[in-house]
Amino acid sequence: LRADESLRERISANLRAHRRRTVEDTKLRPAAVAMTIVESADGEASFVITRRKASLRRHSGQWALPGGRLDEGEDAVTAALRELDEEVTLRRGKDSVLGILDDYPTRSGFRITPVVVWGGPGVELVPDPEEVAEVHRVPIAGLDAPGIPKLFDLEASDRPVLSVRILGQDIFAPTAAVIFQFREVAMHGRDTRVAHYDQPPFAWK
Repeated sequence: LRADESLRERISANLRAHRRRTVEDTKLRPAAVAMTIVESADGEASFVITRRKASLRRHSGQWALPGGRLDEGEDAVTAALRELDEEVTLRRGKDSVLGILDDYPTRSGFRITPVVVWGGPGVELVPDPEEVAEVHRVPIAGLDAPGIPKLFDLEASDRPVLSVRILGQDIFAPTAAVIFQFREVAMHGRDTRVAHYDQPPFAWK
């Protein structure tokens, strides 16, 4: 799977056809993440994921897509592009945005809007040393591997928790929910929803 123009158009077309669902809850703080397609060292179409530094006050050490809360006056697209630049030094304009996935409400009080961004081939990713411990390029084709996603039950919840296994790790919602919906909607054109999936307790705070 190559990060070429045909893939860009395929993703764009699937996202245009998707009837996005928003979460209208004023108690949730708006945030945005960038689901960013780039090229790996061996030429495979991949997406960017980071691991947050262990010293951070919130969600320390967790796997995450570049993103964060919206600043005053920002919309989700502007915030996602800003965070992409700040966290991994990848600067892209609004013309690189291929579409937007469903809002995801988190246990920690945020409404995450996932913005799909075309980073393209030949990009360098430089992590912000204050916030990002690691940055990786994960091949998109690997999201179709058997066992993705995994669901399991929690005693403290009546909703299943969703995870995806990448980089030899089980990565959980909300990040896993965005990744899974990207696979379903952007790659395969399926009308799959993910807001009902829960998160593990360590992500609730």
